[in-house]
Amino acid sequence: MAQEPAALLEKKTLARIAAIDAKLDGVLGVAAIDLKTGHAFSYNGDLVTTQASLIKVPVLVTAFQDIEAGSLKLDQSLSLTEKDKAGGDGGLDRRLGEEPLHITLRELITLMIRDSDNTATNVIIRLVKRERVNALLLSLGFKSTRLRRVMLDGEAAKRDEENTSTPLEIARLMELIYRGKVVSPKACEQMVEFMKLVQADFRGGLPPAVVSASKPGAVPGVHTEAGIVYLEGRPYVLSVMSSMLVGESNPLRDVVAVVEEHFERLARSNRYGHRVSDPLY
Repeated sequence: MAQEPAALLEKKTLARIAAIDAKLDGVLGVAAIDLKTGHAFSYNGDLVTTQASLIKVPVLVTAFQDIEAGSLKLDQSLSLTEKDKAGGDGGLDRRLGEEPLHITLRELITLMIRDSDNTATNVIIRLVKRERVNALLLSLGFKSTRLRRVMLDGEAAKRDEENTSTPLEIARLMELIYRGKVVSPKACEQMVEFMKLVQADFRGGLPPAVVSASKPGAVPGVHTEAGIVYLEGRPYVLSVMSSMLVGESNPLRDVVAVVEEHFERLARSNRYGHRVSDPLY
């Protein structure tokens, strides 16, 4: 059977990811979707692992479902006190005391996505309800993506009540957001704008001119990130999940660099490998 250059390049890209995994003191799962063609490829794409703050993307989608329905409004004001403190990442806890702090839902979503603020996240989970997040995920056909606990519930984590997904499922969710096919096109555009505020490993592994909209997550033993990469001529979705890590191991930027090189080469070449981005044809 005939073989095309892109298929063989994909095999080499997967081999390079496998080489990163071989040196990693832990386990690795990766999924990528070519948003030009819809073609997906993965390495341990069905790895079920803790999501850490990456689970905040399904929470974001559910919040926009309620915003679209009119039960929540981006500019509605909520009152928080020190009783709402969750701890961990984000600066909202420092602003909370005995007197109520009035803050809009838009600000809470910004803190949840941009700063990974756990207090903001837990407030939003309380608003949208954990059961409804999971019902949405089930309706989208995701079998392994589940919100089982609020942020920083260590006792629940010890009982294996974890917030989980796989590289392929989160990649598919990101693809739905990119294509405007979850909630509504307008809601998807707004969700993307929130995720474009993130500065994490995707931004660190991509060339400065390439825009991304992503969400990372990290807890001891786990580093995750997934999002949309707006590479000119060849946008793609990438989902990277590493688990059972030892110490400060984090393979995300190495994987991002390999996958970016793969899609950049596709963007510069035609179907048969001719680098038509160069002036001499």
